[in-house]
Amino acid sequence: MKKSSILVALLGVVIGLLIAVLVGLVGDRRHRLRVGSDDWRKIELVLQSIDENYVDSVDHEKVNNAMAAAALSALDPHSSYMPPQVLEETEADLLGNFDGIGIQFNVPNDTAVVIEAIPGGPSEKIGLQAGDRLIKVDSTVIAGVHFPQDSMVRRLKGVAGTKVLVTVKRGHEIIPFEITRGKIPTYSVDAAFMVSDTTGYLRLSKFSRTTEVEFLQNTAELVGQGMKELILDLRDNTGGYLDQACRLSNFFLPRKAMIVYIEGRHRRREEFRADGRGPFQDLGVKILVDEGSASASEILSGALQDNGRARLYGRRTFGKGLVQEPFFFSDNSGMRITVARYYTPSGRCIQKPYSDDYDYEVLRRYESGEMVHADSMRIEKGGILPDVFVPVDTTRAGQFYVACNRKATAMRFASAFFDSHSHELSQIDDYGSLLAWLDRAGLERQFLAFAKAKDQLVPKPEEWVSDRQYIMTQVQALVGRYSKLGDKAYYHLFLQIDPTFKAAMEE
Repeated sequence: MKKSSILVALLGVVIGLLIAVLVGLVGDRRHRLRVGSDDWRKIELVLQSIDENYVDSVDHEKVNNAMAAAALSALDPHSSYMPPQVLEETEADLLGNFDGIGIQFNVPNDTAVVIEAIPGGPSEKIGLQAGDRLIKVDSTVIAGVHFPQDSMVRRLKGVAGTKVLVTVKRGHEIIPFEITRGKIPTYSVDAAFMVSDTTGYLRLSKFSRTTEVEFLQNTAELVGQGMKELILDLRDNTGGYLDQACRLSNFFLPRKAMIVYIEGRHRRREEFRADGRGPFQDLGVKILVDEGSASASEILSGALQDNGRARLYGRRTFGKGLVQEPFFFSDNSGMRITVARYYTPSGRCIQKPYSDDYDYEVLRRYESGEMVHADSMRIEKGGILPDVFVPVDTTRAGQFYVACNRKATAMRFASAFFDSHSHELSQIDDYGSLLAWLDRAGLERQFLAFAKAKDQLVPKPEEWVSDRQYIMTQVQALVGRYSKLGDKAYYHLFLQIDPTFKAAMEE
């Protein structure tokens, strides 16, 4: 056979093999699945086709979770699917309690430091103290090994009635504590105290099931101390239960005053009005808001603003005007579906427009100058506009201040300072005594020495002149948290350098 004939024959074989391989890759069968344009049959067919045709075994739970999450994320930014663990944590936070040992802690370096043993919780009852360093949970070492914080929390939490062995370092002593887990309250009122003879301050972090009772108790106590005007801090309050926002609004509004109304495609218009029995209808109110104030925070702010019961100070609120309802599955997972929009008494829909960069919208505000210039705010962008605009403080931009924030120098110093002065701090329960003692202790000198020794940070003279008050107040607040005053000292001190709070006090 001629050489050219052999090459032609070989080429034919190769082409034949290639065709066979391609047919094996793409298949010679095409599946046509009939679906309508307005039903859910396609999802059913996708799952059925995977089950009947996929090459490997299928993890049904994984696929179901992924499809549920993807379907809900296609609706709006706030409809969402929650696996069992996420749902449990979310519900516990809003219900106002969870099972655990009852501590708050920070991780300034690679070791968790107790900030507070929650009053009435298992840790406080057995003797854990602020400043204790967590070394081990049961037999697992969690100090000095960059142990993930979420894993640490999971090990400390557990079913009420179960026991956990927590080993702490207190000074130079190693102490084991066998703690029986219990129901731990989570409070929505972070702090409440008088800031002048007639003005009280209350910081609310969320709207949980216990918010109405907490708010009523704390506000009544302030009224008893002579409060005529309340400064209510809703900054960075991301919301919670709609009914709790309505109940707090009811405290301040006259009978039949509109609080909010909701409406949706499958929800008829529903109005919420005050019953006129609120105990604080004659109390002056000023509300602090910012870009972190959302949902229930906006309901309360909008209701009191539209009814002329409060003035708002700060910056445009987040803009979440959607109502979600929870749905629960038998495997303990769940979902939240947006069922309606809410509107303030004047008819404002607070929801900001959806966009591809929705999650970065707040950052875009900063980049556009809205957080610095009042004339950049627009109501059509969503949210609630304050009556008095207070810009972001951009003057704190010195290299020393920025470097201290990046390295958490102040937080780490506060923890180290407590180690050396735990006895003195544990005795202080008076705000004036705290400030006087911190001054005598040479706090500023010790902080600068710590920053230089630990982080190689030394401020330029001109930087220290401009940033000294802000940085040292921050340091005082973090150290004060370790005293008996706890968060009360922390917020009391921070208000001294808070421009939004100052604006409310001055007007």
